[in-house]
Amino acid sequence: MEKRQNFSISRLLVLGSFLVLASSCEKDENQNAPVLSTIEVTEITGTTAVSGGNVMDDGGTTVTARGVCWSKNENPTIDDNKTEDGTGTGSFTSTVTDLEPNTTYYLRAYATNNEGTGYGSALSFTTQEGNNIGTFTDPRDGKVYQTVEIGDQQWMAENLAYVPSSGNYWAYENDLANVETYGYLYDWQTALNVCPTGWHVPSDEEWTELTDHLGGSSIAGGKLKATGTIEAGTGLWYAPNTGATNQTGFAALPGGALYGIGTFDRIGFGGYWWTATEDGTGSVWVRHMEDDNGSVDRYSYFEELG
Repeated sequence: MEKRQNFSISRLLVLGSFLVLASSCEKDENQNAPVLSTIEVTEITGTTAVSGGNVMDDGGTTVTARGVCWSKNENPTIDDNKTEDGTGTGSFTSTVTDLEPNTTYYLRAYATNNEGTGYGSALSFTTQEGNNIGTFTDPRDGKVYQTVEIGDQQWMAENLAYVPSSGNYWAYENDLANVETYGYLYDWQTALNVCPTGWHVPSDEEWTELTDHLGGSSIAGGKLKATGTIEAGTGLWYAPNTGATNQTGFAALPGGALYGIGTFDRIGFGGYWWTATEDGTGSVWVRHMEDDNGSVDRYSYFEELG
């Protein structure tokens, strides 16, 4: 009896093991859902942004819905906010609206077929500080500039492109096509005199007020730089455009500079802005932003440079 009892127990143990193994082999949820990627978030304002996705594989059945979904949580789903941007495979663009200013969101592309919903990678972005985008029309030539309010200051969110009656100014590489995007480069004395009435070249102290408001010079550049990269076809900075969120709407561009006599350099890599303050040695304090970091650098330049 004892041997028979032991045999029965062993048989039950073997059967139990089989049941455990069998119950662990379930079909993966959404294993035939579409496969897609999320496109970089650009054109961020206080209340809107632009993204999208690319559906590479429909999972074997027709994609009936696609778009982006977003929320303040790290893994948004279609149960949160979403756009609807057509059907089928391929790339699509999505415009996100009704966002809250100065808020971090998480966004990812989605695509749905009869088997389920697939998602791209989640990306984070932060909206600008507020509904602070405006415009200013230069009465001298009728050109309209975007403006932005940051803290207690109001800035032009585009580089000046006014042709003065005197002084030194240059289109980058003497190509007027660059002026439409980057504005003109000016030497310091010309820059001091070229602003329209009611505007001025900011002082060194005013630049410092701006970067302090944004958390310090080591991170302010990211909040000031326009987003996107040339390589991705979504911006004017070369990769990696480190830290760029354009949280402020300042939309700093890498317009390069004029060094020495007729030597243009750094377009796409760096942007340079005069201050109105001399450094006491015959040079002038400048602010600089670069593609490979998120800081606003401060150093001095000779005033005849562009």
